[in-house]
Amino acid sequence: MLLIFTQKLTPRIDFVFKHICSRILGMEIGFTSVIEEFIAHQGPKLSYARQPMGNEFFVQSYGLLEQSGIEDLEFQVRPWGDGVGFFSVGEKSKLPFDIFSAAFFLLSRYEEYLPHVKDSLGRYPARESIGFRNEFITRPVVDIWAYKLKDALLLDFPELKTDDRKACVHSLIRIDQPYEYIQKGFVRSLAGYWKEISKFRFRSVFKRSRVLLKIQKDPYDQYDWLVNTAGLSKNPTTAFFLLGDHNVLQYGFNSRRKKIQYLVKYVADYCEVGLQFSYHALVDTEVLKQEKQQMEEITHRSLNSSMNSDFIVQLPELYRELVEQEIARDYSMVYEDTPGYRAGTCTPFLFYDLDYEIKTPLVIHPVAFTTEGFNMKYESDSFQRITAMFDEAQRLNGTFSVMFNIRDFSDQKGNSLWRNLIAEKLHPNDN
Repeated sequence: MLLIFTQKLTPRIDFVFKHICSRILGMEIGFTSVIEEFIAHQGPKLSYARQPMGNEFFVQSYGLLEQSGIEDLEFQVRPWGDGVGFFSVGEKSKLPFDIFSAAFFLLSRYEEYLPHVKDSLGRYPARESIGFRNEFITRPVVDIWAYKLKDALLLDFPELKTDDRKACVHSLIRIDQPYEYIQKGFVRSLAGYWKEISKFRFRSVFKRSRVLLKIQKDPYDQYDWLVNTAGLSKNPTTAFFLLGDHNVLQYGFNSRRKKIQYLVKYVADYCEVGLQFSYHALVDTEVLKQEKQQMEEITHRSLNSSMNSDFIVQLPELYRELVEQEIARDYSMVYEDTPGYRAGTCTPFLFYDLDYEIKTPLVIHPVAFTTEGFNMKYESDSFQRITAMFDEAQRLNGTFSVMFNIRDFSDQKGNSLWRNLIAEKLHPNDN
């Protein structure tokens, strides 16, 4: 066991040390504020304070974890090996940066509580983030820092035991429009025809007509292929269905149609099914409850996983509502238009409510990227960037989660990248 001395065990210290030491490194840890107990401990030990007591393994505290509330912080991001660090500390510290304060800043989404300019949907934009501005957004720096800590500790305590976790790949499928043409109803189909005709898209009119006449398969009907690739793989897959109203009329559908409910049940037989909360549910608790209840009635299972339409995360109110509704896992922690780790980690972590200064049971699953974040004009470059992120997450024994959309697997130009990615790299044949 690694014994950690701190003058006062705050909720912030408890939260971030358990994420780094327990969740990432698999260490057994304990805390003490009694100097005599710390000195008498014969095993591995670390002190976290402003000043060391002697020659122990000492990590200097920057001070953020002893505070409460939110204030504007001024600091610099500096190079550290092949990466970066921030919250610089003194030379007596075994590490040049207070990685625990830095990790807390990223995991708690501290910067999202500070004043910032929102995008057109009211979201926190990637360009405002410290990761984007300092060009480390595509790297899980919290996990990198954790392994730097591990290496330093093993130099002083070779007997220190860690339980290395296994790398995990998790494919996430967003299904906000289950079919492109069918199951829309007369009004929505008519609206689709009108839009295509008004823009002289006669090839689309022809294609829609063939699908509606059952001459051709709907382009989004790729569910058998998904089941035979991702659904039967040892790597997990979660499909998120939108049951509420779509914010665009022609893309909407009636989720109470038997065909849609059969589809949800069919997918649920092979992988986990989650719920994509509609825009209306994000602003109306009663609608959120209704959508959750509808999904549970369809699957006859408790809803454990959810994501938000357009990846809207209004902190902390929305996550508090998920906690209230006893939803276990959220998959909205990503920037839709920018690849990278929004919270700086490739390890699932607990939501920390900065207003109340408490750790909650809601597990946030960071997503590496959405397919919307890549420009398909440069497919080879996209594949190289994805491969680099994948390899680093594997090296760190982290979780590499990717958010696809069901339309990514249709026969449209450019979709070969996503079909090959999910079939060959994320869910290779296990036989």
